[in-house]
Amino acid sequence: MIKFSKILMITFTAASLFVACSSERSSTTGWVYNDPDWGGFETYEYAGQETGPGLILVHGGSFTMGSSEQDLTFEYNNVEKKVTVPSFYLDETEVSNKHYLEYLHWLRRVFVDYPEVYKMALPDTNCWRDRLAYNEPYVKYYLRHPSYQNYPVVGVSWLQATEYAAWRTDRVNEMILVREGILDTDPNQMNEENFNTDAYLNRQFDGKEGKRPLKDIMSKGATRKVKMEDGIFLPEYRLPTEAEWEYAAMANTGEAIGENINNKKIYPWVGHTVRNDGSKKGETNYRGVFMANVRRGNGDFAGIESKYNDHSFIPTDVRTYWPNDFGLYNMAGNVSEWVMDVYRPLSFEDVNEFNSFRGNVFNKPKLDEDGFVDYKDSLGRIQYVNVSREENEYRRNYKKSDNIGYLDEEVYGDGSQGYEYGVSTLIDNRARVYKGGNWHDPEYWMAPGTRRYLDEEQSNSRIGFRCAMHRLGHP
Repeated sequence: MIKFSKILMITFTAASLFVACSSERSSTTGWVYNDPDWGGFETYEYAGQETGPGLILVHGGSFTMGSSEQDLTFEYNNVEKKVTVPSFYLDETEVSNKHYLEYLHWLRRVFVDYPEVYKMALPDTNCWRDRLAYNEPYVKYYLRHPSYQNYPVVGVSWLQATEYAAWRTDRVNEMILVREGILDTDPNQMNEENFNTDAYLNRQFDGKEGKRPLKDIMSKGATRKVKMEDGIFLPEYRLPTEAEWEYAAMANTGEAIGENINNKKIYPWVGHTVRNDGSKKGETNYRGVFMANVRRGNGDFAGIESKYNDHSFIPTDVRTYWPNDFGLYNMAGNVSEWVMDVYRPLSFEDVNEFNSFRGNVFNKPKLDEDGFVDYKDSLGRIQYVNVSREENEYRRNYKKSDNIGYLDEEVYGDGSQGYEYGVSTLIDNRARVYKGGNWHDPEYWMAPGTRRYLDEEQSNSRIGFRCAMHRLGHP
């Protein structure tokens, strides 16, 4: 069985990343690279994508998506389908209260003139309330008290989780520029004048120049900004797709022999039970212990006082329990997790076999009258607009921007799908999938193939999230 330890971060330095190959010539034109006398086209040795903070590389492959568990809900919304997921990165743990409080602190410190940004990001702590239970201590303490700082954040909607991922992208890329000496730290950024990756790449943000800025080879002594072609910036942090999350949770690498997976797992661990069988070296004393934080039965959230079988009455530390064969913690219990997909009962029948996903809304940066990206919103972010049918008239791969309802029955004049929300169904384009079991769930939901949905603006005390990132280049 392959065991994955924590992936070490690959560090780059400006010196090692930008090694000029001054004598290298183009194999197609013969022109010299990195030479102003030959036009100044730059190309450098690239060491490969850096592993961002908190992430683990999940090597992609094919797997059978869908549940091998009995369909107790009789929804038939997860029929088995073989798909391929390319390599990607996924957070080792769920996003914790401490992680989210760091985000809230930044919003409050930077957006001084826009306090509503901070307020909109606040988790709904009232999600703990129950009309026939006394949960007020969790309402007051769970998010902010240090006793719970390493517990998964809850009460966060899909929209809030998506905003957190976008914020994290900018903070990590800013950290990389500071680390390399390209920019200097600037804790006095305020309102729209804050580092944003897209704004920086589109020359809409300068920042404080560091001690080791990049040299502009076309102008002696001048410096330049980082470009996408330099390979310094990381791709966006985001929520994982449903296929990515399920693939990562299943972690079939532990069951693979050559190109065969001889035993399909029901849960993120080897074996067909939800308890530790004590067969692994050093785990004899854990025999019979639950493998994840779930409800064991009616009224049994933790066991009895002399034997707390699953460690916690509510969500617990994000590093509790054993990681799966990809090195990921709590992919079966603790809290359920948001994924990117819009929910449809027949998604598994409809989606592509490669990079399966439902929820695409194609857009582009807003351009000024001269065709340049020159529009930032009040928070310093580049504005995007949906692509139009007119500009895609001759395309064959897509025609319109919003493809969430693709292959659904379209009956409305605006092109939206023919679901009548609240009348015939609770499904609409705001229904987002969440995966995995949680501290309040029975064991059925521990199987990665199970799926549920909730409105993207809603939240509860049982759903958290973790971030993903695309793997660029070689898997």
